[in-house]
Amino acid sequence: MESFLDIVSRLSNWIWGTPMLIILVGGGIWMTFALGFFQFRYFPFIIKETFGKIFAKAEGEGTISPFQAATSALASTIGASNIVGVPVAIAFGGPGAIFWMWVVAVVGSALKFAEVMLGMKYREKNEEGEYVGGPMYYLKKGAKSPVLAAMFAFGLMVELVPSIATQTVSVVQTASTMGISGWVTGCVVAAIVALVVYGGIKRIAQVTEKLVPFMAVLYLFGAFIIILLNIDQVPAAFGLIFKCAFTPAAATGGFVGAGLASAMRWGIARGVYSNEAGMGTAPIAHSAAVTDHPARQAMWGIFEVIVDTLIVCTTTAMVILTTGIWKEVPASEAASMPAKAFQALMGESFGGAIVTLSILMFVLSTIIVVVYYGEKQAEYLFGTKFSKVMRAVYILSIFLGAVGGIEFLYQFLDILLAAIIVPNMIGLVLMTKEIKEMKNEFFNDPKYYPGAKLEQKVK
Repeated sequence: MESFLDIVSRLSNWIWGTPMLIILVGGGIWMTFALGFFQFRYFPFIIKETFGKIFAKAEGEGTISPFQAATSALASTIGASNIVGVPVAIAFGGPGAIFWMWVVAVVGSALKFAEVMLGMKYREKNEEGEYVGGPMYYLKKGAKSPVLAAMFAFGLMVELVPSIATQTVSVVQTASTMGISGWVTGCVVAAIVALVVYGGIKRIAQVTEKLVPFMAVLYLFGAFIIILLNIDQVPAAFGLIFKCAFTPAAATGGFVGAGLASAMRWGIARGVYSNEAGMGTAPIAHSAAVTDHPARQAMWGIFEVIVDTLIVCTTTAMVILTTGIWKEVPASEAASMPAKAFQALMGESFGGAIVTLSILMFVLSTIIVVVYYGEKQAEYLFGTKFSKVMRAVYILSIFLGAVGGIEFLYQFLDILLAAIIVPNMIGLVLMTKEIKEMKNEFFNDPKYYPGAKLEQKVK
């Protein structure tokens, strides 16, 4: 068993080194250039169309509202990785890993925009009258590759089993700091998830549009208090992030040190797992949204990256770095760092309760949505009846989170994650011209983008 774990670890570390750097960061840069740096050029308009229209009613066809689709996708992206994935990245890759998370977020926003837009264009109505879409549809119909579509669908369907288990590990480890049994936590999570997912995408959307804002505000409120109490350490924390992004992080206290390769490997892996840019999962939720143009809904993909990585993940990193907890807790217990940081400054009961409740909600929202993602893959491959079987498998996999080491689960998960990203990224590159045309169609038409008139006058 020891040798098998070693093989998994080495393979995972190799994949998430240079190969994934080229595929994801390189792919993000490729798409950023192809779309004319649109995420910078149209940033004010993107903010206005997302943050500024959270409660606005959309026009067009779809099953759920744009905000419900975004919160459903955010429920998946804002998960335990935002709280425990960040300290895991710091524990194994050093503070510099956060820099590489930011890089993935900035260039990855172009990938997120592209895949959501394609998901909207190639969506279909299923037997139950709901809009369904995602990479499996645009890879088959847009990229003309049923093989890539099947690879993605099968890979994601399987990957979600360890993914759900990993999410459960996160809440189990955190709950254990308050003396709550792992099996009790697993049973509670499984029961709540089952109640929601058996109601379909509409019930999922209704739950996530209320749960996501509440859980984000609760966690950020507590985190900001800790950061304010350590405000004098914030400049040094940012300095560490930039310094260790390009130079080895020296061992200190419980931290064993990390090289540049480790910083990149863990930063990129956790960044992608956190905001899911390039992974292809977000379009599955967005494809059910009401919209008048694919590009308009695709801007909500950028909204997710901003909220998930640039706001929530960065906040967690500041909590870990400004309190110095990353120097005290060994890597094997990295998931408990946020809880211990909160407990140290807010008291064992109150501080622990905030983190435990936040992670419980983050994990619940993520599992609820990824179960839906998995069902859609099973439905695409084998039909709606088999998708119900996979729903039960996913709920049962929650109990896997009660056992196992967190590093091994992350290593195994990263290998499967790479197997999903590759076909999706191949498809995005193959459809670059089409993606560019759709983006230009939206931003060159005054009906969709008012600024188009001004740009045409300048030209």
